[in-house]
Amino acid sequence: MAGIESVRADLYRIPLSTALTDSTHGSMVDFELIAVRVRDEDGVEGLGYTYTVHTGGTAIRAMISDYLSPVLRGRDADLVERRWQDMWWALHYAGRGGHVTSAISAVDIALWDLKAIRASVPLWRLFGGYDPQVPVYAGGIDLELPLPELLAQSDRFQDDGFRAIKMKVGRPDLREDVARVAAMREHLGADFPLMADANMKWTGQQAVRAARVLEPHDLVWLEEPTVPEDLEGHARVVRETGCAVASGENLHTLDEFRRTIEAGAVTHPEPDVSNCGGFTVFRRICALAEAHQLPVTSHGVHDLTVHALAAAPNRTYMEAHGFGLEDYQAQPLRPRDGVVQAPERPGHGVDLDFDRLEALRT
Repeated sequence: MAGIESVRADLYRIPLSTALTDSTHGSMVDFELIAVRVRDEDGVEGLGYTYTVHTGGTAIRAMISDYLSPVLRGRDADLVERRWQDMWWALHYAGRGGHVTSAISAVDIALWDLKAIRASVPLWRLFGGYDPQVPVYAGGIDLELPLPELLAQSDRFQDDGFRAIKMKVGRPDLREDVARVAAMREHLGADFPLMADANMKWTGQQAVRAARVLEPHDLVWLEEPTVPEDLEGHARVVRETGCAVASGENLHTLDEFRRTIEAGAVTHPEPDVSNCGGFTVFRRICALAEAHQLPVTSHGVHDLTVHALAAAPNRTYMEAHGFGLEDYQAQPLRPRDGVVQAPERPGHGVDLDFDRLEALRT
């Protein structure tokens, strides 16, 4: 038994090198990072983290420090599934999703990291292993970029090793979206994988119309065409247009994914390991998708996600997110010819520079 000695949560505000924009969150100049370090009685430490856009970081930190830490201290760190249940029921009355699940996710990630470090194996191997080379796409958060800058960004993505790109749609005038997607398609070529993300901007009827007029540009998928609660709207897009739909970054429980999949509202389930319940739930979502013959993609925190997708036979592209932590890592993931290599270092292999982060603590 490796008893848990301490659970530490710290909050940082990470500046972005350039403002990012989408159809619902507006301009984003920074993000909140909540980093969790779980230490066992032998002094071994696991790291987990989650993030927020604009708001909520202090609530997540408080949930971890004030409510989850007392539940976990002294318990066996190796029993990750049991610890997940302890956390779920400790916070259950406070809400089943949202910031509650983000708090659980960060700790769950740290527990899996700790377990793999103690076993001296990388997480993707501990999870069973499938293929350490994971296809990756560049997730542009670029709705307000002028078209010349959008095309120039796509060139930089390719220079950086990406062989698939996602762009934002959801401008007030759909004709502008269509023109920008058409320009990107012409710039990238007919065979280059291109996705588009509406960030929940449209109603179901608007989403169906958008999918139809975007169809000639051969998108790999249209992401979050409407709000996640509108299962029928998503299902209409799939059913009436034949367009592939990715969704899941705003789903925060396994049950939400189950209902979305069973409603025919998604073709590419898209969990975020930092807000769906951690690796414990992310892997269940992969299995749920596989049982329904669906490929799974991902959202956010790619440095962590690579381990889950490297162990998932039904994985497709992993998102390399704009909220990256490359400047605070010694060995960040780097794409090469469209794939990233899951690390062979014990655990997830992410080693954040906390000395540098200290100046960003809030």
